[in-house]
Amino acid sequence: MCRLFGLSADPHRVHARFWLLEAPDSLAEQSRRNPDGTGLGFFDPDGEPVLDKQAIAAFEDAAFAREARHLSSTTFVSHVRWATTGVVAPENTHPFAMAGRIMAHNGAIGDLPALEAELGDELRLVHGKTDSERIFALITRETERNGGDVGAGITSAVGWIADNLPVFAVNIVLATPHELWALRYPETHRLAVLEREAGGPHGYRPLHHSSDTLRVHAAELKERPCVVVASEHLDDSAGWRELDVGELLHVDADLNVTSRIAIERPPAHLLTRDQIAPAGDARAAH
Repeated sequence: MCRLFGLSADPHRVHARFWLLEAPDSLAEQSRRNPDGTGLGFFDPDGEPVLDKQAIAAFEDAAFAREARHLSSTTFVSHVRWATTGVVAPENTHPFAMAGRIMAHNGAIGDLPALEAELGDELRLVHGKTDSERIFALITRETERNGGDVGAGITSAVGWIADNLPVFAVNIVLATPHELWALRYPETHRLAVLEREAGGPHGYRPLHHSSDTLRVHAAELKERPCVVVASEHLDDSAGWRELDVGELLHVDADLNVTSRIAIERPPAHLLTRDQIAPAGDARAAH
């Protein structure tokens, strides 16, 4: 399955080095099993979104690995893709940017023609073939309809999807330069959060997360707090917490974390894993 990662250290810009090639089972190694694209999203000093992504596996992309060691931002979004919808191509590679925001998605939904009909003129926001970018377009539209309230936009958009489309999973990480949101829906995939104090639980140590899919290092975080959201626990810290089903998490510009159950009802039509196309089929089908 796809992997999600989000980090906020706002209001401070931090250098986060994303190791892709060095760990025995790093993001690059994991990408051998999730080979359909790798991407990082971050914000430049002017607050503009920047996407660094390739429609090839991380283990094949040395340039991406070099770039990923020297990025700085207040917030980050990273993704490794296992394609279910859309040809393997740059325009279908996560994360995506719209209206000054960055989003990545883990999961799959069905009946894209119905979603496109619902989007109407807002389909112009979409440049690729993925369900994920169409979900983002719906969130963007609903956010604008709710006066720029991103949390309300996510709730409205995913609520409509839950009621009207077949759903396997809609796990989301979405960022602006100063805020971060994460949604887990339904229970198909895990999503976890870590509220890390400056220096971590042992004091005055940089952030250094390592798992079988990702290694991230940020030296400045020995003196500054951050919040991390990921598809899996990235270290053995006792502070990791699994998001509940339907839980929408928000990290504000002061790193205050709030959450609520945004979607209580199950999808009207829950897809099983056997009903979504594996990566090879997705590549062949498009």
